[in-house]
Amino acid sequence: MQTPLRAADVLAQRLYDAGCRFAFGMPGGEVLTLIDALERAGISFVLAKHENAAGFMAEGVHHVDGAPGILVATVGPGAMNGVNVVANADQDRVPLIVLTGCVDAAEAQTYTHQVLDHRKVFEPITKATFTLEADAAGVIADKAVGIATEGRAGPVHIDVPISVADAPAKPAAMRRVQPSPVAPTGADLDTARTWLAGAERPVILAGLDVLKDGASDALREMAETFGIPVITTYKAKGVLPEDHALSLGGAGLSPLADRHLLPFLAEADLILLVGYDPIEMRPGWQNPWDPSTTHVIDIHAAPNHHYMHQATLSFIADTGATLRALSANLPPRQTWGNGQIAALKEALAEAFPTDEEWGPGAVIDTCRTTLPPETIATVDSGAHRILLSQMWACPAPRTLLQSSGLCTMGCAVPLAMGAKIAAPNRPVVSFSGDAGLLMVAGELATAAELGLQTIFVVFVDASLALIELKQRQRQMTNRGVDFARHDYAALATAFGGHGVTVRDRGALKAALETALSADRFTLIAADIEGKSYDGRI
Repeated sequence: MQTPLRAADVLAQRLYDAGCRFAFGMPGGEVLTLIDALERAGISFVLAKHENAAGFMAEGVHHVDGAPGILVATVGPGAMNGVNVVANADQDRVPLIVLTGCVDAAEAQTYTHQVLDHRKVFEPITKATFTLEADAAGVIADKAVGIATEGRAGPVHIDVPISVADAPAKPAAMRRVQPSPVAPTGADLDTARTWLAGAERPVILAGLDVLKDGASDALREMAETFGIPVITTYKAKGVLPEDHALSLGGAGLSPLADRHLLPFLAEADLILLVGYDPIEMRPGWQNPWDPSTTHVIDIHAAPNHHYMHQATLSFIADTGATLRALSANLPPRQTWGNGQIAALKEALAEAFPTDEEWGPGAVIDTCRTTLPPETIATVDSGAHRILLSQMWACPAPRTLLQSSGLCTMGCAVPLAMGAKIAAPNRPVVSFSGDAGLLMVAGELATAAELGLQTIFVVFVDASLALIELKQRQRQMTNRGVDFARHDYAALATAFGGHGVTVRDRGALKAALETALSADRFTLIAADIEGKSYDGRI
């Protein structure tokens, strides 16, 4: 006999249809029906040790398979543990479906234990929040997927009352039609085409919306047709392979890189902002051009309410369709004479040298040259992220994952685990500072339980290096930034993985080569001196 559909089943089936195959979280009694429904629909539930890490695992999967991530959290403290990762999804434009269990509304009138208005908590950090209703389960599920993925992506929260999850429900009968890509037309498009045809020093600044729109090929075609150099935000690294002659790499946080990139940008006579979202950028990127003297064309997914910059023309449109409309039938041409692009690429390479005998730069260079080109890397927030985001060359998009909108610590380990779950045959490496690793050390147990062969590289300098550097720059007394050097290799072994401490390039290379064929996860603790980032970022 066929089991009657529950509201939780209708929700789970819609998520499966959206491509979701994994959900992450920590169960409580209030979400047991949800987890059962997800599993029945074909979505595997993965038990994490903390909801915040679970959300980042879900994001790691999303960057590999393109489907929305799923975070499951129980009532009260479970839901509250996920607040950071939901805020991160909001600022980092991650389509994350957040499912929380809650006490039934009628019961909450006379029952107070763990009764909390989840929707009020999540409302300011999500694109939308719903309470599931049995008669509208299909509509709510469809709305959640659409809102999370359309326009500028982000998280959507669904609160699921205990009785509603189990309530009988009908199959979803209503689905939205997917919107077609929109390109600009009319006088503004004609003006933009005239500017492009006449530009002698055009620059493309590309962001995450290019990846969401699947516009990497269109961007590359535009760059090569007109000889336009491409700068990306960190999350868009690899949208043009970074060994390409026109790729100037990533920008966003490094003052050292900005000393070269911002003056170059100031020379441009046309700036194409292609899916560029300034939420990733540091204060130095506030109003870095004058649209009254330089032609600036902004192609973006949402209206400019940030005021980080302004443009001469603004197209809220699909990036790929717009690039093709801009360049249609215009003859190919070369711009930026006198070898300026090559000279800038050389200057950037010299600013971040790879010949350091030992230190954070040596760790990054050794990992990049030892690990295969197709490796997916993740990086935590801190001084090492700024350096690595400049030095780690990406041959393709979504091969360096990080939190660059919210810049939260503790993301690299679970991001790497999620990526490895979704891409078990690809090498995956995470880079953490020792403080960031300590925040999520319990997830090493999860990695062991799942049999993941992820590589975790930890920069061990016993300090919050970036904050310590800022403290010194302000000539303040050293306080609250240093801690002990712990035995992280032993910690890995205790959790069932392989652990090794390295203090030179040779030992690191050997450890990486062994880790690539290991039967379980490997944690490599790279012991470096304090203050190693001085002058490097």
